[in-house]
Amino acid sequence: MSEAEPTFLGLSPGGWVALAMLVVFAILIWKKVPAAIAGALDSKIALIRDQLAEAEALRKEAEALKAEYEARSASADKDREALLERARHEADEIVAKAKTDAEALIGRRTRMAEDKIAAEERAAIEQLRASAADAAAKAAARLIAERHDAATDAKLVDQAIKEIAGR
Repeated sequence: MSEAEPTFLGLSPGGWVALAMLVVFAILIWKKVPAAIAGALDSKIALIRDQLAEAEALRKEAEALKAEYEARSASADKDREALLERARHEADEIVAKAKTDAEALIGRRTRMAEDKIAAEERAAIEQLRASAADAAAKAAARLIAERHDAATDAKLVDQAIKEIAGR
């Protein structure tokens, strides 16, 4: 035998559950709950879209910053290379100038040494001439003193006076 289900107003318990569900759905629709849920979902979707748009903007800004920093880095590398090249060029110029200055200094020092040697040679020659002239004068005075006596000296003096007077 099968057991009979209890009923109330002609509805079985499953019917009452179905009816209760229909009433709950009717109340939900009457209170506009699906619209509220849809509105909440729409606002959540809008919020997510805004966040995605903001994330996209941040990504683009980050890419722009990255490109700018890469450009700055490349520019800094170029500047560094230019500075190194300029420093090398200046160093080469300094070395070349130092060489020419050293050569000029050596040339000046060589000329000064040669001039000093020439001056010393002239001084030595002048000293030698002076010594020779002094020796010749002393030798001539001795020879004159040996070969001339007082009478000869008087005769030479008289002759010199006559020559001076004749002029």
